[in-house]
Amino acid sequence: MTDLPRIPLAGVIGHPIAHSRSPALHGFWLRRYGIKGHYIPMDVAPQDLRQALETLPKLGFVGVNVTIPHKEAILRIADVITDRAALIGAANTLIFRKDGRIHADNTDGAGFMANLRQNAPHWNPAAGPAAMFGAGGAARAVIAALIEVGVPEIRIANRTRPRAEALRADFGAKLTVYDWVHAPNMLEGAATVINTTSLGMSGKHDFRVPLDALEPSALVTDLVYNPLKTQFLLEAESKGCTIVDGLGMLLHQAAPGFERWFGHRPEVDEATRNAVLTA
Repeated sequence: MTDLPRIPLAGVIGHPIAHSRSPALHGFWLRRYGIKGHYIPMDVAPQDLRQALETLPKLGFVGVNVTIPHKEAILRIADVITDRAALIGAANTLIFRKDGRIHADNTDGAGFMANLRQNAPHWNPAAGPAAMFGAGGAARAVIAALIEVGVPEIRIANRTRPRAEALRADFGAKLTVYDWVHAPNMLEGAATVINTTSLGMSGKHDFRVPLDALEPSALVTDLVYNPLKTQFLLEAESKGCTIVDGLGMLLHQAAPGFERWFGHRPEVDEATRNAVLTA
């Protein structure tokens, strides 16, 4: 009997993980391109993370996505870390190399940017300051991406100011920190406005920061995609702003990992969006 090639396995590790849309997304791509492979959700507690990552390659896994709460801890385990993952301080995509080493990357910033380019092609990052709500892991990826494409200033407000100050210490003078109570002032003259917090997500607190100072010419985007059109985006739309929902970032950040694991660059299109929305 001839040896058959191993079927490549990939998945997403988090704690909890049942809510993840990633299995539906990768499953759709595997079917679309006729690839023999599988992508599964895995609930791994923090204390078991290292052991899980050492075991998965032996089971035929070629890589995994990593989500909350493991995105920072993974950098203490990986053997090879890309410059952008090191700069952001977190990784979301792992490749299990044939030499046994774990390669860690962060595709969140690239996914964020690809979402804007696809859904707001006339957006000009150099047109003016960006105003950003939130200072968590997603914010770090977005800041790195905005600086890379030439946004002149990034104004940031977080409910706990020290987290925002830490970002300024890491990313430098392009960042200006605002107290949360003064967050509405960030919007004056801002060309790009971004919510990276969980405010407005289904089951979370509402986004209550007044948006009166939004410029009608601004591009407004929310990393939340459940609901797809948040109250934050609805209000921005009512003021004449161009809005971009957060689902595209999820789709685009997944594409590089799929390509590395399964050997095919997937297309992010309306059929892809619908497959995830109806899962």
